[in-house]
Amino acid sequence: MRYRIGVRPRKAVPEGSYKLIGVDLDGTLLGVDGRPHPVDVAALREVRDRGVHVTVITGRLYAGSKESVIAIGADGPVACADGSHIVTGKTHATIIHKGIMGEAAGSLRDALSSSGASTFVFARDTIFHDERGRELIPYVKIWSDDIREAQIFEGDVWEPEHGLTAVVAIGTFADIERVLAHVSKHDTVQLNHFPIRRVGEGMWGLIVRSQGGTKGSALSYIAAHHGITVDECVVVGDWHNDVPMLQIAGRSFAMGQAPDAVKAVATDHLEETAVTGGGIARAIAEVFGGRV
Repeated sequence: MRYRIGVRPRKAVPEGSYKLIGVDLDGTLLGVDGRPHPVDVAALREVRDRGVHVTVITGRLYAGSKESVIAIGADGPVACADGSHIVTGKTHATIIHKGIMGEAAGSLRDALSSSGASTFVFARDTIFHDERGRELIPYVKIWSDDIREAQIFEGDVWEPEHGLTAVVAIGTFADIERVLAHVSKHDTVQLNHFPIRRVGEGMWGLIVRSQGGTKGSALSYIAAHHGITVDECVVVGDWHNDVPMLQIAGRSFAMGQAPDAVKAVATDHLEETAVTGGGIARAIAEVFGGRV
């Protein structure tokens, strides 16, 4: 019990009643090299063979998640783009897609075209950018390997049939502030902005997604699909976008490198990090039994 800090009380779920485990990818299942930790893959496949549902709940697009989904044998619904896109792992077919559409998409396009920020348009599994985004490809590559250069403010890039999965902008704080001032009036989108020090001093990022999709809503949907409640679910994550699922799951594990604010909403705290791996395996051993 050395890794439990008990910051959020566990829900009263009878022993042996947990039926699903959902895992984040970056910082949780994946190491710093972007590859799944073998010990965690083995633990997930073993518990799946014992009848527990396994799923992925990630901020990545499905193209950047598919390899991990296959590796752990998650053949039911998996959630991508922080709950905006839910896909069947077995057939790779879309179940739900919450897209940015209509007036909100047009307003966002207009604001970004004149903002000075580098813009990346996420249409399902493909990321589009123009020449301004070339040097920032390593930053967005974690979301998807399908990255294409295009005249993103012309043509039909902003008008896919089911809307845009997300839009990412990277620029100075002034660049991002101009976009926020223009787009914040639309209640159909959610806006998250933050400093990105690894890109450069004074650089900021903005992620725009359709309103309503979170990792929490995704966990609720996946649980209902399997005929269970979120109280019967276990999740493992490490970052702020994991908070909605960490808050509602019956058991939730925060990775060792997680910020304090993330650890504060989890029921358990792991010592293992994305560098060492093994966090998921330890969570499985604690909840479902077995060896790390």
